[in-house]
Order: sequence, then C-alpha cells, then structure tokens
Amino acid sequence: MSKKRALGRGLGALLPTGEDKEILKEIPVKDIRPNSRQARLVFEQGALDELAASIEEVGLVQPVVVRKVGRGYELVSGERRLRAFKQLGRTLIPALIRDMKDQEVAAAVLIENIQREDLNPLEEATAYRRLIEEHEITQEDVARRVGKSRSAVTNALRLLSLPLQVQEMVGGGLLTAGHARTLAGLENAAKQVELAQKTVAAGLSVRGLEEAVRLAGEKDPAAGGSKRTRAAIDQHLNGLAKEAARFLGTKVAIKGTPEKGRIEIRYRSAEDLERLIRALLDK
Repeated sequence: MSKKRALGRGLGALLPTGEDKEILKEIPVKDIRPNSRQARLVFEQGALDELAASIEEVGLVQPVVVRKVGRGYELVSGERRLRAFKQLGRTLIPALIRDMKDQEVAAAVLIENIQREDLNPLEEATAYRRLIEEHEITQEDVARRVGKSRSAVTNALRLLSLPLQVQEMVGGGLLTAGHARTLAGLENAAKQVELAQKTVAAGLSVRGLEEAVRLAGEKDPAAGGSKRTRAAIDQHLNGLAKEAARFLGTKVAIKGTPEKGRIEIRYRSAEDLERLIRALLDK
C-alpha cells in the first residue's frame, strides 16, 4: 500500500517539492529505465558488491527517486542502488515517486553527481557552472542545494579561469584543488602555467607554491597580483554586472579583467533578444 511521505535530509531535501507530489512505495525494478542525463558511465564492481552486501544485511537506507513516464518510471537518483538491487536479483525496490519537470530532473542529476566523493576538483567546478548556467541560479543557490558554503563554490568556480594546460594537470591529479586555488590568485596566464609546471616537477606542497607565487609577485607585480587584488577585481566586475542586469532586466555576467574580457547577456526568446538589442541601442 502506498503512502505519502517527505524525505528528510539529502538529495530529496535539495529540490522544492510539495507533499502532494511524492509517494513512497515499492515498484518493480524492471519498470525503471535509466536516466539519459546520468554522467557516470562506469561503475566500479567492487563498490557495487559492497553496496549489495550492505543492502542484503541491513536493507536499503535511502529509496531511489523516480518519476512516472508513460507506463513505467525514469530514474532520477540512485543508479548504484538500483544496480545493486538488480545484482541481488530483487524484483521490487523502495522508490520515492515524484512529479518532476525535465529541468528539475536535470538539476537533481547534476546535484547527485556533485555529491559524489570521486569527482576531481575540475569536474566539481564544471558541475557548479552547469547548475548556474542551465538553471539560472546564483552561487548562493548552488551552495544551499549541495550543502556547501558559498565561498567553497566560488573558489571551485575560479578553477575554470585557469589556462587549459593547468586545468588538465588538475583533472589528471597532478595538482590538488589547493594548488589550483593558489594559482588562480595570479592574473598572468603564462606565470600560472610556469608555476604549475614547477610545482609538478619539484613536488611542491601548497605552502611551497604559495611562497613561489609570493616571490613571483614581488619580482613582477604587474604579472602577478595577490588573491586580495583578484577578489577586489571580481567584486568590482560583479557590481557592474548587477547594475547591467537591473538595467536590462535579465542575467548578465562579466568575465575577465577591467582591461579586457567578455560580457554574457541571457535571453529566453526571439522577442526577448529584440528587446535587449533595442535597450542596448537605446531605441
């Protein structure tokens, strides 16, 4: 017999839902189709074996989340749990059935991926950016939904401003998130690459890299720049972006430095685009 129930903390608490839009019940495993938005394609067998053993011993701690699609269901979160149930030969699985729109499903999948422990710093930052750009939410919204501080989200996003060569070192595990954040405090891309290569070659710790960055700034202040200077620049550009957003009535982002960069202006339809063009041309 099905009954209505709201999930507690965790993924279920991160997306807005009404109590009348979710039902907890056991459903046939065969009726659940995978989510095409799932980024994870490879599942470690050892981890699945451990999860299956845990389910066998104590049961499923958290139900999977699905939505009704046609005569069956689409998985929203809980791919590993579903695979473990299949591995155990179970025919029914506890599921929270939610009435969710496509955009809500996409956000839920992104959030679940962010909460994985095996994401590298660059993958995490990219997921944050996707949440912000695809779902038009703020860094504060992202922080609240994934259970992290806003500063953690902001620092992660700064990694995406690093040169591609440095990003590859981070993605490949040659540099840690701490190294990357330190390099992001420099404004000169060539200096970022140079110090990244030096860090890898010499096996510098984060503290060692911080000292190298400090010395680089002393030798060539124009090429370096402290974290405090970068923060002041970001604050200035964010202020300009907010002012432009109020004037245009849409989201505006300014990326770069006061000297050069790019401005991104969001529009939602052909009519909205025409409105923005007229506003920019003051017609």
